[in-house]
Amino acid sequence: MRTYTQLTREERYQIYGLRQVGCQQSKIAQVLGRHKATISRELRRNRGLRGYRPKQAHRVALARRAGKSRVRFTTLVWDRVEALIRKDWSPEQICGRLEAEQGIRISHEYIYLYIYADKRSGGNLHQHLRCQKQRRKRYGSYDRRGIIPNRISIDERPSIVDTKGRFGDWEGDTVIGKQHRGALITLVERKSLYTVIGAVCRKTASAVREVIVAGLAPYKDRVHTLTYDNGREFSEHERMSAELDAQVYFAHPYSSWERGANENTNGLIRQYFPKGQDLTVVSEAEIVYVMNQLNHRPRKTLGFRTPYEVFFNIRTPLTVALTS
Repeated sequence: MRTYTQLTREERYQIYGLRQVGCQQSKIAQVLGRHKATISRELRRNRGLRGYRPKQAHRVALARRAGKSRVRFTTLVWDRVEALIRKDWSPEQICGRLEAEQGIRISHEYIYLYIYADKRSGGNLHQHLRCQKQRRKRYGSYDRRGIIPNRISIDERPSIVDTKGRFGDWEGDTVIGKQHRGALITLVERKSLYTVIGAVCRKTASAVREVIVAGLAPYKDRVHTLTYDNGREFSEHERMSAELDAQVYFAHPYSSWERGANENTNGLIRQYFPKGQDLTVVSEAEIVYVMNQLNHRPRKTLGFRTPYEVFFNIRTPLTVALTS
């Protein structure tokens, strides 16, 4: 006995195409291998004011399946929601910003249902969700990387950094490529979560310093402190401190929570540069694209404002995110 499955997006486009060339419902059902009642119900329930259109029909079907009730939002709203999903916004970020900016109240659980319904129908919206699988992280009991000369402990860092009472306190780290080939240097401003990314082919101290100084140079008046882990790639911290006129501090070994903003951002970056990718071939255009994605994405901790808006103290409309 065959188990019934919902019509997919591709099948709806086939229905539309076959109708355009004059095929009857029975013929369409035969071509798709579906019961003719399925085709009849599809054309009756998912048509719009301008007749049956596959894109609109698919949205209506997904929304009905997600809510198991009447369609509560127009196709225009779902168009915007889907566009933001494809910009890698989370459902919570989407609903928070839509309500704040346009007064549209839509549950993030409802958006998740929409995404999963799309997945069952052969769509790819789920691929834009940040977490595709559970992550595991190993923690050691002691530091095997050696001691960085003249390092200053985070214990001596000014207390204002912990309160996020000013702009200019940055956290830094590296994201390592496949077989330790290439690395991304990630820098996050604590108050705004504004992110700067650079790349190095080899994770040497001099290469890392050059990328950090070049990346923060445009914001030099907003660089007061930098906090790193204990990687040897940050051993040129004294020269870096002099070039940026900022103080460098180091977290305690294996205490990633002391650089929580940076650790979280690295998780977001891994959505675009997953583990196992060779980072020696990453282009500048790819890096700029990811920076724009992260800096123009609303964050719950920022009241659903974007890091760009907070860092530069401006307000941008959703259209900026949709076109950036």
